Amino acid sequence: MFALRKKTALPQADEALPGRADPIPTAERHFLNQRALAGPYPEGFETAFFGLGCFWGAERKFWQMGEGVWITAVGYAGGLTPNPTYEEVCSGLTGHNEVVKVVFDPKVLSYEALLKTFWENHNPTQGMRQGNDIGTQYRSGLYVTDARQRETAERSRAEYQQALQQRGYDPITTEILDAPIFYAAEDYHQQYLAKNPAGYCGLGGTGVTCQIGTGVAA
Repeated sequence: MFALRKKTALPQADEALPGRADPIPTAERHFLNQRALAGPYPEGFETAFFGLGCFWGAERKFWQMGEGVWITAVGYAGGLTPNPTYEEVCSGLTGHNEVVKVVFDPKVLSYEALLKTFWENHNPTQGMRQGNDIGTQYRSGLYVTDARQRETAERSRAEYQQALQQRGYDPITTEILDAPIFYAAEDYHQQYLAKNPAGYCGLGGTGVTCQIGTGVAA
């Protein structure tokens, strides 16, 4: 029972693992396009962060959007432990979520389009899990970098909630927070499904279309 609670309840500050002062080693360049993961990025580009279950499959959804996506990267965010390892995050004692970082050109690809990909490729009503993946690191989350992203994210959540409700789904559990510190995950996690095409992907959407950015009312 304790193990299940540890996996499905965020830790208190006095429970969280201490972590470390220095970042863990990670990849320097994107496996597919060889661009620097940590930047610098072109002027005028924006950054967005998404949590939608196991970050292996989640990252692939965003790099597959193609033109307009500069880089994607996976890491940990939203918790208490500085510079955590994957094993520490999986323990449930860091509070971190598995998150995808997307750097994009807003002149080519809108934040609304990224949100549509986010909503349609997972089930945002499941709380601390995504399908068979159970734990706080699999929760649904949007981590916004400015006021416009927040307004757009909150509006999209409200609109998608209406669409889900019409199909009999429970309320959305997605958290929308100001972007916390993003701790890059280990090298082998970066673009994992490009390196391992037959690797595990536990993502599955609801089949409900998100109308954000289409001009169609939910």
